[in-house]
Amino acid sequence: MTEDTIISLLTRHGVKPTANRLLIAGALAAESYPMSMKELEVKLQTIDKSGIFRTLTLFRNHHLVHQVEDGNDVVRYELCLSHNEDHDEDMHVHFYCEHCHRTYCLSDIPVPKVQLPEDYVLQTVNFMVKGLCPQCSRKKLL
Repeated sequence: MTEDTIISLLTRHGVKPTANRLLIAGALAAESYPMSMKELEVKLQTIDKSGIFRTLTLFRNHHLVHQVEDGNDVVRYELCLSHNEDHDEDMHVHFYCEHCHRTYCLSDIPVPKVQLPEDYVLQTVNFMVKGLCPQCSRKKLL
């Protein structure tokens, strides 16, 4: 994702494109999987932990990131590429490998529609499938 594309994405979500915000959004865009705070801290050593946390909170409040809980008390973040705040068209299934402990985006698999009882209002969905990734599965077979 180019810097111009990231600036456009931030602007579309009502977020002013500061240097740190561009770095954090760029780091998230560069990976094919949701990143944890720890992974972002390692990758972005020029920004302190509180700066990363504040930016992720701002991004979350402006629907610019998805917050994914992997079931092991680790929260991960990925850019939201939706064009509509009311309907998040890029929600997808995530896969957690119980052997290598990596979380994968299964971008081509949409989250199944959930029919909630009356008076329940859906805010967010976290759809996590657990098992063995292809690489770990092959290792187990050998």
